[in-house]
Amino acid sequence: MNAIGLHAPVAPAAGLRGPVRVLLRRHRRFLWAAGALLVLGIAIVVGLRIWVAVASSDELCADGDTTRCGDGSYLPTYARTSTEAYLASGGTAVLLLAGLIGVFVAGPLIARELESGTNRLAWAQSVSPARWLAARLALPAALVTAGMTALVLVYRWGVSGMRSNAYGMGLSWHESGIHPALGPTAVAYALLAVAVGALCAVVVRRTVLAMGLTALVLGTVMLGFGKRRYELWPTNRILGGGGPGRDAWLIESGMLTASGKEINWIDCFRTDPGGDLAGCPRNRGGITPFGDYHPASHFWPLQLVETGILLALAALAVALAFRVLRRLHG
Repeated sequence: MNAIGLHAPVAPAAGLRGPVRVLLRRHRRFLWAAGALLVLGIAIVVGLRIWVAVASSDELCADGDTTRCGDGSYLPTYARTSTEAYLASGGTAVLLLAGLIGVFVAGPLIARELESGTNRLAWAQSVSPARWLAARLALPAALVTAGMTALVLVYRWGVSGMRSNAYGMGLSWHESGIHPALGPTAVAYALLAVAVGALCAVVVRRTVLAMGLTALVLGTVMLGFGKRRYELWPTNRILGGGGPGRDAWLIESGMLTASGKEINWIDCFRTDPGGDLAGCPRNRGGITPFGDYHPASHFWPLQLVETGILLALAALAVALAFRVLRRLHG
């Protein structure tokens, strides 16, 4: 029994707790900095909402107007306009944070050890290369999932309070600077950053080069989704002269010919920017106005499709990272 008891403490080495504890100690400064950044982001959103609430004493109407109700003019408080301006960049901030996470994973967390050879010390102590890499993926993945989830919940709370104002036009759900921070895509981008950082690190094995390559790959993916996000879900079409509504995301508009051919307003502007833009579609045979748009109900389909694609890319990157590591080091 005593002999068995003497060997019991080495059992955790078969798992990830040992390598994870080493990572926590080695990178505790970065973890403290990341935690402080998370708290700062939450505090900013909460502080802005409090600022708006305090300034509401100057608002004379329920819609936030500081001028006389019903006089045809609308003037919000400085607190309200400033808060809308700050919150309008929340999605961009989340993407930048995800990029920093990927760069850290690629450089200081993995590539630096591969470049300096300190990874061999861990491998010589009964920690296999696969388990070594798994620990460096599991720890940041768990932390960024929890952190990003908290940020998303607080950001949604902040934006929802401002969108309750009927005149708040700067926080549309489909704006590229807002959409990524309103749902699970924020977590998916962070997990993709971890996976891409790991893949670039094991492929390049040079700290600075791995960090630069990770930033390039993540930037390309983020820019691509920002430009083509509207294609992730079929749009609705409205015919006639009416509009799709205040909270809709208008994608294309123009007129249809008798044969059903689309004549877009943007095409008229590109071909003849100084001409008669109002009459251009009709001069080309346009008969019926149309508009392709995403209603507010498409928010969750767009979010979930983008999240699924990002998670699939993250899983692929992780699989490739383990395959490359196994091929190079067994």
